Amino acid sequence: MLSRLSLVLLLALLLGCSNGGKVVSGATPSASPSPASSSTPLVAPPAFYTFRVVKSYPHDVNAYTQGLIVRDGTFYESTGLVGKSSLRHVEIETGKVLKKVAVDRPYFGEGLNEMGGKLYQLTWQHEIGFIYDKKTFERIGEFRYEGEGWGLTDDGTHLILTDGTNNIRFLDPKSFAVKRTISVFDGLTPLKNLNEVEYINGEIFANIYQTNSIVRIDPKDGAILGWIDLTGLLPESDRTDQTNVLNGIAYDASKKRLFVTGKLWPKVFEIELVKQ
Repeated sequence: MLSRLSLVLLLALLLGCSNGGKVVSGATPSASPSPASSSTPLVAPPAFYTFRVVKSYPHDVNAYTQGLIVRDGTFYESTGLVGKSSLRHVEIETGKVLKKVAVDRPYFGEGLNEMGGKLYQLTWQHEIGFIYDKKTFERIGEFRYEGEGWGLTDDGTHLILTDGTNNIRFLDPKSFAVKRTISVFDGLTPLKNLNEVEYINGEIFANIYQTNSIVRIDPKDGAILGWIDLTGLLPESDRTDQTNVLNGIAYDASKKRLFVTGKLWPKVFEIELVKQ
């Protein structure tokens, strides 16, 4: 028969095996992790916004808007269509075109951005962009990228390019090499047709082509932060057979003004967002 001491030692050994081989004095089973302590972070749902029109401004109905930015209290605009593409400097209050250069055939003008006194303009399907002196509009260079060019903005360090997919590329503004890419998903579905973009207060605002929606995107990981519904922005009385889709986002950081327009629209709208 086993002695009392032997029984105690045997019991201790059995308890040690039940704890992964470690003898734990006074150990209790760990509780199952709660959702709050899970390693998967909780993601806040996106916010939803409508709009309030602050003011409207005239816009050239012949401007097939592809890119729109505000610099020094004025618009710079890139327009599209083969044979009608252009780079423009436009007075906000009147819509007057202060300066304009044509983008020659066969190019189709697309997104526009400014960094360091240079204007960068994409083309749609030719995998080439043009660089202009901001003051003179003299073309001073070109750059290359793979795939289509749709929208262009910057975060102060990188040029940010959309190509009609759900991917957004961050480019080195000197070498134009892709430094990183984020992908945007609406749930599990790729959010395609990301078009004109504007970097606003640490977020990427993007038109969704052929919709009345602008999506707000986290530039770190592509997460959707919010949706802006601009349905009804352009009144039916201002529409014609030529009026095209919503496109064009510009932010005046100095006065905190947000502008939006569309292709061949007669107006540019200054709006405020209304959270739902």
